[in-house]
Amino acid sequence: MKKKQVIKPLVFAFTVCVFAFLITTFSSIDKTRASAYKAKTGTTPVADSIRQPDLYKEMGLDSLGLSEEAFENAMAGYEKLNSEGKLKNDKVISIIDFSLPSSKKRLFVIDLQNKVVLFNTLVSHGRGSGTLNANAFSNQPNSFKSSLGFYVTGDTYIGQHGYSLRLLGEERGINDNALARGIVMHSAAYVNEALVKTQGYIGRSLGCPAIPEAVHKKVIERIRNGSCLFLYSPDKTYSMRTRLLDKDTLAS
Repeated sequence: MKKKQVIKPLVFAFTVCVFAFLITTFSSIDKTRASAYKAKTGTTPVADSIRQPDLYKEMGLDSLGLSEEAFENAMAGYEKLNSEGKLKNDKVISIIDFSLPSSKKRLFVIDLQNKVVLFNTLVSHGRGSGTLNANAFSNQPNSFKSSLGFYVTGDTYIGQHGYSLRLLGEERGINDNALARGIVMHSAAYVNEALVKTQGYIGRSLGCPAIPEAVHKKVIERIRNGSCLFLYSPDKTYSMRTRLLDKDTLAS
């Protein structure tokens, strides 16, 4: 009996020591990696600076109308894309919240490093997706519908609508036809507050996220070349098909 009484405290003490050692070791590895990154780039890794559960409220995104679910899903997909090395511009994320009507400012461009909203503006959906609200989505050519999910921004070009931004759909069967469909971010005269006042909703595109002429150049310049863009909707079909978001999280 005495041996057992002595052994139990020793086992407990040993377990605590091992646990403490592992925590210290992993913490040291993270600090070393962060230090190496900072020495190389002069900045702190963005992924480290955004690990805060209250970031949504801290930035006042709730008061701007952005759905908390949209933000949480956007960040989850962003982290996965970033871990796969797909984001060259990981300091910014753009979210289009299609749970909001087109009369609301539903494009949010967020500076993750400085934790500020850079732009909050109107954005169109495809004419096939609905009138005031976007509630139907497609990846098919000539559907004139918006495609949900995660995109990585590409390069810019001068096209039919002037200065425009190519979008690379990252979700197979959901938005990977974006380039073939000509789905890009561009400016449009029909995306303006005046139309909201006269008819209650802005104009619609052929599937592109078109934004106001007054801000399109600034927005595109800030998010081009490798940043994450997420088009959100509480759409059950998307939730079932996406591979970039954890199903348990979506279900909750």
